[in-house]
Amino acid sequence: MVEEEKPIFLMMKQRRMPFFVRAAIAFSLAAALAVLPAVRAFAAAPAPSEAGKPLTPETAAAFLDAFFVSEQAKPLYKGAAVEIVQDGRVIAQKGYGYANEAKEAVFDPSGTLFRIASVSKTFTAAAVMQLAEQGKIDLKADIRDYLPGVNFDNPYRKPVTVEDLLTHRSGFEVRDPRPEDLHDDFDRYTDMEDYVMEHMPPVVREPGTAYMYDNFAYLLLGLIVQNAGGEPFERYMDDHIFQPLGMENSAFELTKPLLDRLVTGYDAAGQPIAPYALTPTVLPQGGMLSTAEDIGKFMIAFLSGGKTATGRILTESSVEAMAAYRSTIHPLMPDTTYGFEAPIQLPEAGSSAAVLTKAGDLPGNSSLLLLIPEFRVGVFLTYNQNGALRDLFYQGFISTFFPQYATTADFGSFQPYGPEKLAPLAGLYADLRLPSIVTSVEVDREGALTISDAILGSRKLRQVDDNLFVDELTKRFTAFKLDEENGTVYLKEPYLNPLGYERHGVKPAGFADVAADDPYAAFILGLQSLGHLPNEPAAVYGPESTVTRAELARDLLEISGVRGSKSTSYAFADIQGHPLAAYIQAAYDLGMIRGDGKGRFDPDRIATRQEAAAMVWNVYRQLYPDALFADVALQGETDPWALPAVKMATALGLYGPEVARTDGGAADFRSKEPVSREEEAALLYRLLLQPVTQIVTELSRKQQAEAAQP
Repeated sequence: MVEEEKPIFLMMKQRRMPFFVRAAIAFSLAAALAVLPAVRAFAAAPAPSEAGKPLTPETAAAFLDAFFVSEQAKPLYKGAAVEIVQDGRVIAQKGYGYANEAKEAVFDPSGTLFRIASVSKTFTAAAVMQLAEQGKIDLKADIRDYLPGVNFDNPYRKPVTVEDLLTHRSGFEVRDPRPEDLHDDFDRYTDMEDYVMEHMPPVVREPGTAYMYDNFAYLLLGLIVQNAGGEPFERYMDDHIFQPLGMENSAFELTKPLLDRLVTGYDAAGQPIAPYALTPTVLPQGGMLSTAEDIGKFMIAFLSGGKTATGRILTESSVEAMAAYRSTIHPLMPDTTYGFEAPIQLPEAGSSAAVLTKAGDLPGNSSLLLLIPEFRVGVFLTYNQNGALRDLFYQGFISTFFPQYATTADFGSFQPYGPEKLAPLAGLYADLRLPSIVTSVEVDREGALTISDAILGSRKLRQVDDNLFVDELTKRFTAFKLDEENGTVYLKEPYLNPLGYERHGVKPAGFADVAADDPYAAFILGLQSLGHLPNEPAAVYGPESTVTRAELARDLLEISGVRGSKSTSYAFADIQGHPLAAYIQAAYDLGMIRGDGKGRFDPDRIATRQEAAAMVWNVYRQLYPDALFADVALQGETDPWALPAVKMATALGLYGPEVARTDGGAADFRSKEPVSREEEAALLYRLLLQPVTQIVTELSRKQQAEAAQP
């Protein structure tokens, strides 16, 4: 029986879920929850030996064969292909598993076509460097010079340069792909320039100052290549990159013949995903199609200083420029080059600047491009199921063949800072790209740092160098950076989103009607620090005023970084013309709200506490079964339809001081009472920072232990 393919729209809906489900490690788009097994695997991995094995065709094949049958790797892929090159030749080219499981079609590294997703950025960067060599692009120039007619707000004196785009330091507001950008209308063509004109973001940070992985920046680079090169981007790439390298199975436009050859992607549950098209149709930041064999041809040329069998695709100086890291928060935590990014961190070793990587993710496809220029070694891995396979692969490959990049860093006799010097690091941090990723940092009187977030929970940070700390749970580095010019503190950590910085929240001005010792003050001021509430002196908050159903839906989405729907066709008849209709529709699209079953939502009705719990539960239930919270003890009155939601909220601690427990542990959630603004603040704050993963894991462990008892 052939498995039913899951529509891409459902996949994208899941990826756009509010923060309490979809917090991700880089909109490279791997769910943070999926990475946790890899964290544990890394922590348990043996320390690398001092000398690695020599990399030869024989040792490479042995490593690959052992890796792909390992118990850690097998659950993480349906099919995979690997290409390894060294000193200008291919030393390993292997496929594993299925390109289509139902048809038992094997994954062929020379013929299986797949989406390389964000690895496309490396090729777009190479095209920019070609045009820079010809004097058609100046990397230090204002991008407006190459984007006639493209207008955007920039309140800073510094222009956004081409180099800023290449290094993900543009300062633009986030413009990541939206669910509607993936669709099944293969006849639809959306022009790259038209898309840019419609979605062009403003500059919200000083250009060149902070690292934030920026998909839109590489879309702009593609448009710059098109304008400076004088031909459509996809034709330029074919004429000047693919053909000179003999990459006969690579393209940026998904034509019908290529669609017929495309690998089948699978979701996290192992179910096939229906084919999809992208918007814009040609996507410089992530739309390239290729084979492992073709990527090997690019790796060989790059590692040969840009030389091909018949000429060059890049000068040696351009290759060197692309291989140099341009920004770093610490030498052991570099950010990006022109077209590459730092590899994942290895335990207490960090990320080596001698290694270049580029990862890519689209639904049903994940890839890793890995180059070690010093040894003229390149590796490309691709597989048709998103997840942590590439992280496991990277650690295994480096530990086996290049353990010098995995050795514990030596910091000599560094003396940690005292509490006064560490004090500016304390506070809340929000990710520049995914504001729903929030981290709390505390400094105690002895100068010990504690870091906490909703994914990994609370753990200690041990200082080992200037502004560099070891996370005692993960054994990876966390670093801080102070922007002296504006006093902003940035944070970069290894798991929640290593592809960018988190920014310290502003000092909250407080509210005239919220006392410093108010039991809700920490929640309200925390949201104010993160920018979710106005930060104006002497403002009034109205903590005891109530919240409508529409306002609650909006606020849950806004702290998640989810915008309102652009649809003009609404699910509920009574939201037409409502000022929050776009948010209500977005909440409906996400499955967060359901209405009354008669086509109405009643947006201006005051929300009850059980309704608030239900909005959260409608999303969480896609991850957790009802039975997980079945034994939670409640007192007070709750409607039967809301019981699973209220039990979940109670078990996960998604409430403020208004909820009291009896001596026996039963909680009165006050389910039928209206939601006040201060209670909503407690809910929103808890959703941002409560370690839900740990709580769920502990509940599951207890249930399993009880079930195992005779």
